[in-house]
Amino acid sequence: MASTYESFNLRTTPEKFYVEALDEGSEDVLAIDRVSTETTLTVRRDIPASAETRPICGLMGTIRLVAGMYLVVITKKKKVGDLLGHVVWKAVDFDIVSYKKTILHLTDTQMQDNKAFLSMINNVLHTEAFYFATDYDLTHTLQRLANTSPEFHEMSLLERADQRFVWNGHLLREFIAQPELHKFVFPVVHGFITMKSGCISGKVFDWIIISRRSCFRAGVRYYVRGIDSEGHPANYVETEQIVQYNSAKASFVQTRGSIPFYWSQRPNLKYKPKPQISKTVNHLDGFQRHFDSQIILYGRQVILNLINQKGSEQPLELAFDKLVTSLGNGMIKYIAFDFHKECSRMRWHRLQILVDMVAEMQDEFGYFLVDADGKVMSTQEGTFRSNCMDCLDRTNVIQSMLAQRSLQSQLRRMGVLHAGQQIEEQADFGKMFKNAWADNADACAKQYAGTGALKTDFTRTGKRTQWGLLMDGWNSMIRYYKNNFSDGFRQDSIDLFLGNYAVDEADWATPMRDNKDWKFLTLPIVMVVAFSMCIICLLMAGETWTETLAYVLFWGTASVVTGGLILFNGLDFVDAPKLVQKEKLD
Repeated sequence: MASTYESFNLRTTPEKFYVEALDEGSEDVLAIDRVSTETTLTVRRDIPASAETRPICGLMGTIRLVAGMYLVVITKKKKVGDLLGHVVWKAVDFDIVSYKKTILHLTDTQMQDNKAFLSMINNVLHTEAFYFATDYDLTHTLQRLANTSPEFHEMSLLERADQRFVWNGHLLREFIAQPELHKFVFPVVHGFITMKSGCISGKVFDWIIISRRSCFRAGVRYYVRGIDSEGHPANYVETEQIVQYNSAKASFVQTRGSIPFYWSQRPNLKYKPKPQISKTVNHLDGFQRHFDSQIILYGRQVILNLINQKGSEQPLELAFDKLVTSLGNGMIKYIAFDFHKECSRMRWHRLQILVDMVAEMQDEFGYFLVDADGKVMSTQEGTFRSNCMDCLDRTNVIQSMLAQRSLQSQLRRMGVLHAGQQIEEQADFGKMFKNAWADNADACAKQYAGTGALKTDFTRTGKRTQWGLLMDGWNSMIRYYKNNFSDGFRQDSIDLFLGNYAVDEADWATPMRDNKDWKFLTLPIVMVVAFSMCIICLLMAGETWTETLAYVLFWGTASVVTGGLILFNGLDFVDAPKLVQKEKLD
């Protein structure tokens, strides 16, 4: 089994960084020249005695900003648990260390831009949650790992990783080209991992959820929708549920991702911007690329499209259905289920209609199962690809229900549950199961939409509550604010971190200045003044009611008209991304 070093010291001199491996018996040291940026392998005795020393938990990699190169290190980690005997860590804190000793060579504008870029990198690093293991490949499912060759297992973690889920891939580009350095670095995944110990009828088993968020077409809710030219969809997440009992282990995999054709939904101050389907591209080409790759990776595909079949979402549903029909691939089945219509007026029990509808297909797909002797008893032959508009709230509810059905079958086959025993009847485990899936929803939602998930009261309790509706309203308000007034910065942060935007020191032209026109300042001030005057006129009545009414009508009309102008020019008021992605520069 390939592995990397587990613990390190960062030794710093004015000329070099030395990353010292502290594993027993190791003399290896990674030397990074702070001037030439060259990275080489050396030994402990070559570290000057004068070097400053600090412990670190690992390397995320390096990144170039306006002031030059920076080393990104993990300074704090927390144990998540043991996955099949391998420790999984959550990276909790980070540091970004400059190669340069000073930034006095920069102009004031360059210093401001460099500070903004550092803030962006920190923004991504402190968006929970990043995970890693030093002796296990977190980027692959159990079934994929079982279907590999001995040569694959001898490869370094970096070489063999599924690049869709390596969030520090761009930061490690300098290391990838030098195999001798691979023992110092490991792939870091972003998403959600929880590991629980369950007990039913005195039988103890391990139960795990791993959600791997794709770094291809990554971004935030309204600025990244649909697919790119390679067929990568926005907010794509592979979720694997693993159970282990008496050395036997099983896994069930599901995927989620944005509706896979070319569409957008740019924020414009309206609560729910109208989705726009592109009219200038060949949707079928990207659509086919997406599903060709899904079939290769996962086998048969059942699409669960949970969006509304009326209103602004209807054209997306019709286009999705039409594209599946046009593709004519027998490996793909399309099921549209209007989640909001079916569950309106708190009729959440109706979700069972969809679960029953796909039960036979789920049984055909099966799951991956290995017995205590390591013999593969069954494999998963297909996956459910679920989506709603955001692939967050509705999607997670359905995924948790399908996962519970699969887990019940697995536990019966492993002998934890006897025939006829239901997971819902196991109060303690049932509560843990529901809370873990709700935590998964919250994690995915925070990474994409900026808040916790909606509808988690149902996931946690199996019931829709008035308190849950109230919390959904609160989260919706926060989403509205973030999506309109802070998501441009978040999108820029992700693009910089993943290398979709590259800083060029030699030919630097600041992209950070945002010259707003007169409307940006004038209209909000006029609206606030007019609304304030309207309130004042109501509170301080004139000599006659007609005089008061005239003032109220005048200032009320002024505030309404100004508010209308702001909404009409909504695109000028939202926080839009400022960094031009590489693919647009080519």
